Amino acid sequence: MKGTARGLSGRRVVLTGATGGVGRALAARLSREGADLLLIARREGALREFAAGLDARALTADLTVAGTIERVASELKASWGGPPDVLINNAGVFGLAPVAETEASAFERHLEVNLIAPFRLVRLVLADMLRRGFGQIVNIGSVAGRRAFPGNAAYSASKFGLRGLHEVLVEEVRGSGVKVTWIEPSAVDTPLWDPHDPDRREDLPSRAQMLSPEAVADAVCFAIDQPGDVSVEEIVLRTT
Repeated sequence: MKGTARGLSGRRVVLTGATGGVGRALAARLSREGADLLLIARREGALREFAAGLDARALTADLTVAGTIERVASELKASWGGPPDVLINNAGVFGLAPVAETEASAFERHLEVNLIAPFRLVRLVLADMLRRGFGQIVNIGSVAGRRAFPGNAAYSASKFGLRGLHEVLVEEVRGSGVKVTWIEPSAVDTPLWDPHDPDRREDLPSRAQMLSPEAVADAVCFAIDQPGDVSVEEIVLRTT
């Protein structure tokens, strides 16, 4: 879609992790811009209420459960008859533990949610996007996918893996009309930090030092709201 007009109005967007801190900020921003949203999250009550307030479609789903990707495919066909214009892989889990204290089940959970689920969704939509000649995949990464921090064994492994997947996608879709964007924030002030009480720990950034969820939403919308012949492959966000 070279030379297409800019603007988010009418864009068909799938957003995972829609009830989390970044997800809510993203959904609200996209809704204000007029995007046609399909919101995916695990918490049914919170999702239904939030989606209703935005006049958005909602799909309650755990993306690590067998058969869920088929449910997403059915919803896409019923809603739009095909793939979305934009897929935003935002759902994630976050835990802190040194390698020696990281349970295998926790490590596997991070990989399932933060890496394998995005891969499955990319596979679901990519072939159709390529045949159509346009579309965009946005992967929400982390500074922990570029730098090593103590206690980030499972989280960093998953985010380093997602960045690797993103970089392969960039090369594979080049020249196809499909865009792939990596959004890499430093720590973001969301409820994921609540169990760790960062304001009481010297080894973690305080909430005042963190990015706002709205800053991440702004970056995503900037990447999406570009002419058809402009691809933003990576945005790195840090506090000043």
